[in-house]
Amino acid sequence: MAKKKPQQRPSSKPKEDGSLLLADALGEDVLSKLKEAKQNLAQEEAKAEEARKEKLKREKKEREANKSFAELLDEYDGTTRK
Repeated sequence: MAKKKPQQRPSSKPKEDGSLLLADALGEDVLSKLKEAKQNLAQEEAKAEEARKEKLKREKKEREANKSFAELLDEYDGTTRK
C-alpha cells in the first residue's frame, strides 16, 4: 500500500487572483474579538462540565446516605454467611 502524501493547506495570505479570505475581510480587530469569544466559550463549557460532574457526585453521595436498610441488605453479598 502506498503512503499518502500530506495535503498542503492554503496559507492565510490573500491569493494573487484577488480573492479574499474571511480572515482578511474581517480585519484583525474583529478576528481577535472572535478568538477571544471562542476562548471564553471554551472556558464556560469547561466550568459547566465541572459543575455537572460535581452535581452528579453530590447526588450519588446523597443517594448512598439515604439508602434504606432493605437496599443495603440487597447490596450485601453475604460472603460471611455459612
